Amino acid sequence: MKTFSEIGIKPELEAFLKKINFLNPTEVQEVAIPKVLAGKDLIVRSKTGTGKTGAFLIPIINRLQRNDGLRAIIIVPTRELALQVTGVADKLCRNFGMHVVTVYGGASINVQVDQIRRGVNVVVGTPGRILDLIERGALKLNGIKYLVLDEADIMLDMGFIDDVDAIISNMPEDKQTMLFSATIPKEILDIARRHMKQDREKITIGQEEDLTVSSITHRYAITSPNTKFHTLLAYIDKYDPKKAIIFANTKNAADRIHEMLKSQGLNSILLHGGLTQAKRERSLGIFRADARFLIATNIASRGLDIPSISDIINFDAPDMSSTYVHRVGRSARMGKEGRAFTIITNSQRRLIDEIKYEANINIERIALDTEKFKDIKVSFRNPERNFGNDRFRREKGGGYHDRRHDQDRSGYHKGGYGGRNRENSHGTHRSGQGSYRH
Repeated sequence: MKTFSEIGIKPELEAFLKKINFLNPTEVQEVAIPKVLAGKDLIVRSKTGTGKTGAFLIPIINRLQRNDGLRAIIIVPTRELALQVTGVADKLCRNFGMHVVTVYGGASINVQVDQIRRGVNVVVGTPGRILDLIERGALKLNGIKYLVLDEADIMLDMGFIDDVDAIISNMPEDKQTMLFSATIPKEILDIARRHMKQDREKITIGQEEDLTVSSITHRYAITSPNTKFHTLLAYIDKYDPKKAIIFANTKNAADRIHEMLKSQGLNSILLHGGLTQAKRERSLGIFRADARFLIATNIASRGLDIPSISDIINFDAPDMSSTYVHRVGRSARMGKEGRAFTIITNSQRRLIDEIKYEANINIERIALDTEKFKDIKVSFRNPERNFGNDRFRREKGGGYHDRRHDQDRSGYHKGGYGGRNRENSHGTHRSGQGSYRH
């Protein structure tokens, strides 16, 4: 294993990395950092939890100078990821007298404008808010030297690619571009062809076909819609997860699971797009500190880095293998072991085969003893509807109407995420069709 100095990092930055417990580069960092320092455009495919954030932040900070002004912009799909990347970037920059500004919908745009005007070296933000700031004349990208597209496949799924194209059109051609993604679909390669130099390099960490880290154990159980909650309790009883994210497909489902777990005396926190940004940040803070369960929609599947998560539980099975990959990637971070458990109904059996094939994993069916929980009343007249578990008996014969349904579905409307329909200064999309806040 190499040291950071052996791959080109300055001694003073390496010393600070050790202080914040970045002792040695991960595999993706060891391969990518020298190429970034050499000025190469990169397409990096690496599974979640492998240290991708450090792979671009460390070499960028290594090359920045305090008096340069704005030289780096990092575009991410969600505000949670923006805040997370900023947390790392701010530690590194502050130690060397540089400044990071985070920009995203759901927060005051005027505050963000003031922060930029006071001086900034690195901007981390979501596409819609970045475009708003450009249009207001508050964010000028003519001096950008480093562009990072982080979690590019998620930006594609959420319909932000047109916004990304518009942002890049405001940058100089001679910038260095880095694209990081857990998967590299054709559309991502199209972005690379449009915006990267001809001599760009592709880095693949792990086997090309492996989408999840090998230290995750995958299991599932089949149950009826009326006994899904009992199956959840049986899993908790048998496997005793230390810290788990429980995924639901809708905000209503997440609310109800949260209520039911609380009724059983289980320490749980709620996270979905129906909460204000302040409440979402508070939920994540409490979960990181001491809560055992986080009940969440897919907003928690995108880029959250909480190293201690032992279990990912899909109360509602994801209807796309890529969603499964991003969800389970919240566990087994940085080489640790993790478990993934999915509850399905008989009508969803084919989903397991799809996930097995497309995510290239072995997933074991398990039997759980729900007998001891049979007297617990699920306090909903129609648990299947309220828990949203069979929404993938989809309207159009097996395919949900648009790949971008990964959002909280109550905030999604067909067409509401494409092109330049993006959040306004309050974080909501301008199309008037949707209220999802990213």
